[in-house]
Amino acid sequence: MNYRHAFHAGNFADVLKHVVLALIVRHLNGKPAPWSYLDTHAGCGIYDLAGEQAERTGEWRNGVGRLDGRNLGKAAEAILAPWREVLARVAADHPGARLYPGSPEIVRRMARRDDRLRLCEMHPKDSAALSDAMGRDRRVKVVEIDGWTALGAWLPPRERRGLVLIDPPFEEPGELGRMAEAFSRAYRVWPTGVYALWRPIKDPAETRPFLEALRASGATKLLRIDLLVREPSDPKILSGSGLVVANPPWTLESDLRSGLPEVARALSQGPGAQVVVESIGAA
Repeated sequence: MNYRHAFHAGNFADVLKHVVLALIVRHLNGKPAPWSYLDTHAGCGIYDLAGEQAERTGEWRNGVGRLDGRNLGKAAEAILAPWREVLARVAADHPGARLYPGSPEIVRRMARRDDRLRLCEMHPKDSAALSDAMGRDRRVKVVEIDGWTALGAWLPPRERRGLVLIDPPFEEPGELGRMAEAFSRAYRVWPTGVYALWRPIKDPAETRPFLEALRASGATKLLRIDLLVREPSDPKILSGSGLVVANPPWTLESDLRSGLPEVARALSQGPGAQVVVESIGAA
C-alpha cells in the first residue's frame, strides 16, 4: 500500500484519525502543564484538495467532503467539534482555497504557548513542504529523520505529558509487526504517554495478531477504534482504518461509542459499514 499522503488527504481514514487526534489534544489541553507531541511520519502538514495529487484520486470527496456543511446528531457533532474547529480556522485563514490540515497542522493549531511539537518526515520534498507549512513557529521542530529512529531516541520527553502518533506509510511488508515492536519498546521507556497507532484495514485476518502483539507489550490501557466503510471482502481494497490508543483519555471510549456510529453511516460506501470501539487489556 503506497500511502504517499497527498493522494489520500481528507479521505475517510483521515477523518477517523484526525477526529480522534483532536479529541486527545483537547484532553491534554484540559490541564495547565505543557505537553509534547511526536509525529513519526508527519507528511506535508497541509494539503491542497484542489491540487493534482488529491484530484487524481478524489478520495477526499468520500471523507471530509461527506461531512462538510452537514450536521449530524448531537453525539456525533460532539466528537467532530474539535476537528471541525481546526478546519474552520484553516478555511478562514485561506479564503477561496480548499486546504486540508494533516496531523501536524491540527496539533499545531490546538497547541498552547509552551507545548512542543517534533515532526519527523523522511521524504525530502514532503519534509521541505512540512517546514514551509509550519513556518517560524518556535514550538515546532521539523526533522528529516526516520520516524522509527526518532521513536527510539526521543522518548521520554522532558514535558512528561504528551502524545505520540505512529502513522507509517505502509509501503513495506511487515509494517504492522514493526509498529507493534516499536510501540512495545517505546512503552517500556515512557509508559505514561498517550500513543495513537494508525493502520489501514484491508485484510481482517491481520487484525488479531496485531492486537495480540500490542497486548503482549504489557500496556494495560489500550482502546481499539475501527471504522469500516464497507465489508472487507477484497484485501487489495482499503475498506476501513483503525487506531489503537494507549493510555486513552478517560472519556474517549464513551464519547466514540456514542458518536462514531453516525459518522460511520455518513461515510458508508457500501454494506458492512460499522465501527468497533472496545478496550483491550494486557495479555
